[in-house]
Amino acid sequence: MTERGVVLQGTGGVWSVRTSDGATRDVSLRGRLKISADKLVVGDEVVLEDAGGAWAIAEILPRRSVLARRSPGGSYGERIVAANVDQVVVVFAAASPEPHPRMLDRFLVIAEANELQAHIVVNKVDLVDPAAARARFADYPVAGYPMHFTSIVTGVGLDELAVELKGRISALAGPSGVGKSSLLNALYPGLNLRVGTISPSVNKGRHTTVGALLHPLPDGGYVADTPGLREVGIWGLSPDALDRCFPEFVAYLGHCRFADCHHVVEPDCAVRAAVAARELSATRYDSYVRLRQELQ
Repeated sequence: MTERGVVLQGTGGVWSVRTSDGATRDVSLRGRLKISADKLVVGDEVVLEDAGGAWAIAEILPRRSVLARRSPGGSYGERIVAANVDQVVVVFAAASPEPHPRMLDRFLVIAEANELQAHIVVNKVDLVDPAAARARFADYPVAGYPMHFTSIVTGVGLDELAVELKGRISALAGPSGVGKSSLLNALYPGLNLRVGTISPSVNKGRHTTVGALLHPLPDGGYVADTPGLREVGIWGLSPDALDRCFPEFVAYLGHCRFADCHHVVEPDCAVRAAVAARELSATRYDSYVRLRQELQ
């Protein structure tokens, strides 16, 4: 007897899998698949097999998409955060902790490099002037990113965000302390996710989510709550492909004097000319230059 299911989480070789009928089973990997245990991630679709009352993962099905980043701590390689993701929802705070646009740009480049639609959520807008928050993130709607301004205190923006999550597999990403778990608790009270506090000494959040967890949503779809990331590394992206990870650059690509233009020092560069003419954001362009130097 077999069943299909989706991996929700894994700890110590035991994987929690939600089956197509809505049941959740704690299962292990079949012997031949144990060598792939480090490759199994939340969101993976699997086939379960019942062998005398003990269910196990017998097959890992091909992935439609992945959300991947560089392995942390300076190690070499790729770390897949979640599989079969439809969209990435990048959450930053309007304040506490202070938002850093260059880190936001890193998250967005990771989404673009993985060919995933990205939404930006600016949470905790009750802590600042709403107009100031919109002005601070004004470059991103221009670049084509859907924006959501939310507060779990006032409830602003929550209904609109719930619509975007319904029926999709979404990965929530962003630094620690911005309120990802609190947002999910406010949207879906039954989740009861652990919520942390902000460390005043460093203005950074304390980690509360230690591994990616995939949560089934009551109105359809899933949300992967990923660990807060203080080190966001880009893996597997060529420096020459970086310009296409900035959507607002795309209209200018192919109009430079040189076909292999890096958009950094070359003469007659259409991207640099657009920045000089204020058609493109100088801040976003600066992020591009820094990320290109890093990738090189």
